This record gives sequence, structure tokens and C-alpha cells, in this order.
Amino acid sequence: MILYRTVAREAEAELSVERSRFIGCVCPAASREEAEAFFARRRALHRDATHNVPAFSLGDRGELQWASDDGEPQGTAGAPVARLLAAEGITNAAVMVTRYFGGVKLGTGGLVRAYTATARLALAEAGVCEVREQAVMEFRMDYQSHGRLRGAPQGGLFRILGAEFLDKVTLTVAAEPEAEDEARALVLDLTSGRAELLSSKKILTSSEI
Repeated sequence: MILYRTVAREAEAELSVERSRFIGCVCPAASREEAEAFFARRRALHRDATHNVPAFSLGDRGELQWASDDGEPQGTAGAPVARLLAAEGITNAAVMVTRYFGGVKLGTGGLVRAYTATARLALAEAGVCEVREQAVMEFRMDYQSHGRLRGAPQGGLFRILGAEFLDKVTLTVAAEPEAEDEARALVLDLTSGRAELLSSKKILTSSEI
């Protein structure tokens, strides 16, 4: 089950518009505190910049969004970046676009385009990943049961994450949370009830898209 989309890593991109230098940086952020720490770090790095425009989206559904224009005309800087995050379905991420003024005024439309384009470039550099909730189960079984399980069709109910081979085999499998009971029953059926369930837990996994 996909919980949300976020950025895969921290990344930076740069754009020049009418001699103004725009530097966009995006970072995964699981909380407002993480986002604020990222903003503070970027402000310290670019303390001589004309503007450091922050924006973030937090929560599995982007429930908490915030942005600031940092001295640019209202609605021309932070708000377009926040709208971009929403349009791309990106959450639990923070973006800061830094501007070094080049002497040429861009106008409201030019500012919106420049801040949006810079943030978009940074997102492209960072990559996007999907965060899923998975049910992970550990089973212990004899080698014969393990061989039978490996060779049997699984119908896509679960995937094998790994195995440890000692006197018996400890097998780790993952399934969608809503299919956990069915996957557990299938493992037991394929091993004729010889598999012993050692543990079962829900974890978050991410995969870049």
C-alpha cells in the first residue's frame, strides 16, 4: 500500500534568469523540525543572498503546507513552490530556493516562473520515491519445506526478502498489509504446516520511481 510520494535524496539545482542566480535545494523532511533545521542550514550557507525562499509539505496526504516569500512580492515565490509540491504529489519534503539578485527586475509573472522552474529542477535532481507500508513475516522451516516453497507459484501474494541457512531455514517474506493473513496461510499451506511463524511486523519501505 503506497502511503505517499517524497523525494529520494537531498539535491540542488541552479538556474540563471536575467542575471539573477536561483539555487534550489530539496530535502526529505519527516517533521516541521527537520524542515526548519534544513532551512537554517541553507540560510547559513547563503547568508549573503537576496532572498532565501522556504516551503514544505508534511503528512501522508500533505496535510501541513507552509511557505514564505522572504521579501519577494506576495505570492510570487514561496506559494508557487508549495503549489508545485502539491501538483507533483510530493510530501514530507522541504524546498528552499535562494536568489542572488542580478540587477534586472523580473515582474510578478517572471518571479513565479523562475521560482517554480528552479524548484522543479531540484526535484528532478532529487528523484521521487514511493513510501509503502509492508507486512514483514519471518518463518522457520526445514530445508525440504523451503525447497517446496521456493518452487511453488505464489500468486503475487508475497515476495521473499531473504533467507538464513542454519540447522533450519529462516525465511523473511513481505506482503501488502491487507494480504498478510492470506500470505501467512499460503506459506503454511505450501509447507504442509511445517513453517513456524517467528515474527510479524509492519514496516515502511521506499522505492525510487
